[in-house]
Amino acid sequence: MDAAAAHLSPSAVPPGARRVAHAGLLPFALSTLLVWIVRPEALPYVAHALVAYAAVAASLLAGVHWGVAMRRGETAPRRYAMPAALALGAWLGLMLRPDAGLVLQGALLVAGYLVDRKRYPEDGLAHWLTLRFRFSAVGALCCFISAANA
Repeated sequence: MDAAAAHLSPSAVPPGARRVAHAGLLPFALSTLLVWIVRPEALPYVAHALVAYAAVAASLLAGVHWGVAMRRGETAPRRYAMPAALALGAWLGLMLRPDAGLVLQGALLVAGYLVDRKRYPEDGLAHWLTLRFRFSAVGALCCFISAANA
């Protein structure tokens, strides 16, 4: 494998980062399971916990763009506006009923990934897209499945 291909390979992502990202899916999976099995009086708390975790995850992923832009000394407002809009949307999702908040958070995870599909290669981060897709797909799916019972 040549150097360029190795740089784009998902295996170029540090193993520790992959482990942490995969561990970060546990709250999504556990909360989704709990949304379907807890007593009705506990459901609002479990659903809100998932909405909150998804908001934190979406904001963290959006923050990558700020870090890249800051590191490069970029001054274009668009480089900072999109991640700020995603974080704002995640915050708004916390104020909705859990079922609607979960749908919004799932949509934000998908939207953030779609933006990253374009931006990551431009920023030399294409090798992170496989992990980014897995995290967003599982997180969004958990939000959507949970919204059906929240």
